[in-house]
Amino acid sequence: MATEYGQGYGSHIGRLERRHRLPAGLRAPFEARSWREFAYVLLSLPMGVLMFTYAVTMLALGAGLLVTFLGIPVLAAGLAGCRGLGALERARARGLLGLEVADPEPLRVRRSGLMGWIGAVLKSGTSWRHLLYAVLHFPWAVFSFVVAVNFWAYGWALLTYPLWFWLFPMYGGQDGLQLYGDETHHVYLDNPFEITVTALVGLLFTLATPWIVRALTLVDRLLVHGLLGPSRLATRVVELESDRGVVVDTAAADLRRIERDLHDGAQARLVALAMDLGLAKEKLSQDPQAAAQMVDEAHGEVKTALQELRDLARGIHPAVLTDRGLDAALSAVASRCTVPVQVEVDLASRPAPAIEGIAYFTVSELLQNISKHARASWAAVDVWRSEDRLMLQVMDNGVGGAGAGAGGGSGLAGLAERLDAVDGILVVDSPAGGPTRITAELPWRG
Repeated sequence: MATEYGQGYGSHIGRLERRHRLPAGLRAPFEARSWREFAYVLLSLPMGVLMFTYAVTMLALGAGLLVTFLGIPVLAAGLAGCRGLGALERARARGLLGLEVADPEPLRVRRSGLMGWIGAVLKSGTSWRHLLYAVLHFPWAVFSFVVAVNFWAYGWALLTYPLWFWLFPMYGGQDGLQLYGDETHHVYLDNPFEITVTALVGLLFTLATPWIVRALTLVDRLLVHGLLGPSRLATRVVELESDRGVVVDTAAADLRRIERDLHDGAQARLVALAMDLGLAKEKLSQDPQAAAQMVDEAHGEVKTALQELRDLARGIHPAVLTDRGLDAALSAVASRCTVPVQVEVDLASRPAPAIEGIAYFTVSELLQNISKHARASWAAVDVWRSEDRLMLQVMDNGVGGAGAGAGGGSGLAGLAERLDAVDGILVVDSPAGGPTRITAELPWRG
C-alpha cells in the first residue's frame, strides 16, 4: 500500500512538473489566476457604475443643499458610503487579484455626537480619496471591460471557428464567416487554408488575452493601493509607533540587564568585601597576621569588582567610543574576539553619537555570535559611508546557517528590530557551510 501510494504521489508530482514545463505564455489562458483577473474586470463594470452613480449623486445633492444646513450631513453621508464601498473594493481585490491592502486609518472623532462624526468624515483625507476613486474608476472600468471582453470573445470564437463554421452554409445561407463584402464582392472564410489561418489568429488572441487583462488589472492595483489604502503619512506613523515600542522595550530590557548584572555581580561582591573587611577589623588587634591575609583577599576582591564594573560600563557605553570613535572602539572589541579579526573603518567624519553607539553594539554582538556559534578561523569588519548611509559588514568563514528571522537564534532577530527602530536594515547572507556575510545599514546623522 505504501509503495502504491508513493508511486501514485510520484506520478502526480511528475505530471505537475511536466505541466509546468510549458512556457508561461501557453499556460496563461488556463491558469486560475488569469480567470480570476478576468472575473475582476467583468465585475468592475457594475461596481464602477454603482460607485460612480452613488458618488456623483451624493456629491451633487450635498453641494446643491449647501445653501441649507442639510448639505453638510448629506455630503458626509456620501463620503461615508464611499468608504464602505471602498472596503468592498479592497475585499474584491484581495479575493480576485491577491492584492493585500491594509485598511486606511480610522476616523478620528474628537467630539462625541453627530456633529463630531460629520466633522471627522469631512476632514478625513481618506474619505475624499475614496470619493476620487469612485469617480476615476468608472471610465477605466468601462475601458478595461470593453477591451477584455472583446479580446476574450474574439480569441475563443476564432480559435474554435473550425468547429462551428458549418453553421453558416447550413443555417445562414452563406459559405462562411464574411471577412469583406460590398455590392459586388464578398469574401468568406470557407476553405481549409482560411479556416486554419483564422484559428491561428484566434490562438494568438487567446494567448495574448491573459497578458492584456493582467496589464489592465495592474492599473486597478495602482488605483486600489493608492486611493483605498492607508496614506503614506499614516503608514509612516504606524511604523514610527512600532519602532517606538521596540525602542522602549529594548531600553527596558537593557535596564533590567544592568540591574541584574549589578545585583548578581559587583553588588554581591562588594557586600562580601564589606563583610570581610569587618571581620578583618575585628581580628586586627587579636590576630594581625590573619587580619592582614583577609585584607589581601579583600584587595583581590576589589580588583575583581572594579573589573566587573569596567566591563559593565563598557557594555553601557565604552569610554573609548566617546573619546576616539568607531575605529578604536571596534578594534578593542575585535581584540577580545576568540578568532583573529581584521577591522577597517573608512570614515572621514564621525556620525551622531546615537548612530555611532548603535553601530558599535551591532558589531560587538555580531562578533560575540562569531565567538559563540560560528566555529570560524577568521573574521573581518568593514565600516564605511555610502551617501547618507552608514554601512557595516561583518564576515567570517564559519559554518554558516545564521538567520535573522524569528527563532533564527544568535540574537539576530532582536538586532534587526533594534536597527529597524532607527530606519536601519540588517541583511544576512549565511548559507549552510558558510561563509557568513552580515550587512547593516544605518542612517548617517552627523
